[in-house]
Amino acid sequence: MGFEPYIHFQGNCEEAMRFYAELFGTESPFIMRYGDMPEASEGMSEAGKARIMHALIKLGDGALMASDWPEGRDRPQSSVSISHVSDSREDAKAIFERLMDGAEEVMMPFDDTFWADGFGMLRDRFGTAWMINGPSKM
Repeated sequence: MGFEPYIHFQGNCEEAMRFYAELFGTESPFIMRYGDMPEASEGMSEAGKARIMHALIKLGDGALMASDWPEGRDRPQSSVSISHVSDSREDAKAIFERLMDGAEEVMMPFDDTFWADGFGMLRDRFGTAWMINGPSKM
């Protein structure tokens, strides 16, 4: 038993999860849309039905899960970061650099720290905050 992050998007969940699956070298995400729910046909717009109700990618022994907020709700991610630890500094830096493409903000450029061989923090183009670590020095 453990914790697995569940993040929310504003209509770009599918694009983000497909990018993350490719970035981390895992299978394409499992995706369910709001329109897949039996009761979805009642009162939901076609755009609302196309939004992602649940998406999942497997990452090693864990998973990253996500969804689009339902139409009309305006609460994207704001105070959660996804932390990833790579087996090598080179892998960590490569992941950080890919996430930097179109990033909203780099909070801490990738560099060595006292606790890891490389660390950086950013908010990517999808609004997800990441903490990318190289191997621990501890």
